[in-house]
Amino acid sequence: MDLVSFILHVDDHLLEFITNYGVWIYAILFLIIFVETGLVIMPFLPGDSLLFAAGALAASTGVMDPWILIPLLFVAAVLGDTLNYHIGKYIGPRVFEIESRFINKQHLMNTQKFFEKHGGKTIIFARFVPFARTFAPFVAGASSMNYKYFLSYNVIGGFLWISSFVILGFLFGNMPIVKDNFTHLIFGIIILSVLPGVIGFIKQKFFKSKTN
Repeated sequence: MDLVSFILHVDDHLLEFITNYGVWIYAILFLIIFVETGLVIMPFLPGDSLLFAAGALAASTGVMDPWILIPLLFVAAVLGDTLNYHIGKYIGPRVFEIESRFINKQHLMNTQKFFEKHGGKTIIFARFVPFARTFAPFVAGASSMNYKYFLSYNVIGGFLWISSFVILGFLFGNMPIVKDNFTHLIFGIIILSVLPGVIGFIKQKFFKSKTN
């Protein structure tokens, strides 16, 4: 399956999974969310759009129950961030010096700068930003952030992220205008998700050019 096709037509592919695997769709979604948040080398997996589509299909197919979906994927998100934190802690600060084709160094450094500015709240904010939500817990661990603080931000951010997108999908995903323009909506979700990072990057470059 082509990854770009899966991201842009996530509703069609999830419907195919439901047709082929029935209630095992819960396990598939759990695994995708867990891997996307738990492995720093897998930041490209769908997140926001996947949750929205899952909520929409829960409303239209009746195969998935949102009151099972939300707590299940919440657990996946919390466990994923927890694993990522401990991997980062195991590797330690030397990760910022390691050259690896599996880890995007620029994303890593950008996330570290975001931590310096926003502290532990980064774990919450990053849940809503592609790539950042995968790198944030890793950087938190590598920076030796206190685990109790990390866990509290992890739980809050995970709940807000999972519940908001699943509920929005459940409530609005089956409106005719949404169903007829689902691919455009996915584009919109992706653009809105990455926009804060793009604005921050532009501001940083502009500020540097003004001060040099």
